[in-house]
Amino acid sequence: QVQLQESGPGLVKPSQTLSLTCTVSGDSIDANNNYWNWVRQPPGKGLEWMGVIFYDGSTYASPSLKSRTSISRDTSKNQISLQLISVTPEDTAVYYCNGGKGSNKYTTYDYWGQGTQVTVSS
Repeated sequence: QVQLQESGPGLVKPSQTLSLTCTVSGDSIDANNNYWNWVRQPPGKGLEWMGVIFYDGSTYASPSLKSRTSISRDTSKNQISLQLISVTPEDTAVYYCNGGKGSNKYTTYDYWGQGTQVTVSS
């Protein structure tokens, strides 16, 4: 059974860097065809896909966030990480990691973390 858990600070100041970690259990993050996404949901809005990292370590980020977003992995810890620089209050949201397995896809979210609230405020 695959489980994901997000962790990181719940409060970030404007212009600073938001850093979150997703710890995966039940499967190796680099197992064949696994992929792992970061998505977020600002208050009163829908889900926004941020980016994905694949089992082989390759990444792809949303064009609207690409310049500020970095997704990485640590296979020894079975973790994926999100870094979002130069945050503003518009980045306040619940942040989720999710994942799935399949070839030539990454938008099917089979596994979800519980989410973590991040507030950007001075």
